[in-house]
Amino acid sequence: MAFSASDVVSLTQARATLSDLADQVKAGAEKIITKNGESYVAIVDAKRLDYYHQLERERIHLFIIDDASKGLQDVSSGKTKDAQTALNTIKRRRAAKTRG
Repeated sequence: MAFSASDVVSLTQARATLSDLADQVKAGAEKIITKNGESYVAIVDAKRLDYYHQLERERIHLFIIDDASKGLQDVSSGKTKDAQTALNTIKRRRAAKTRG
């Protein structure tokens, strides 16, 4: 979604016009609130925020599925280690980081 200049509002202006901004957001706009000239927070419709959270959960699930698929491919091709060897490798790496 592209933003226009009217979608960027100073915190001072947002305080004075919060009800109007909320109505605009409910109608579909998204507002960026600035503080000291820098992006500070955004105002989005609650339903849209729920949708964004749902998209993020689905993205995470896709990463998990991709990782599981890669793991199954490793098992199929024999690229495996026993658990104790893997844990010992992790412990050695952690110990090396704390010394270094």
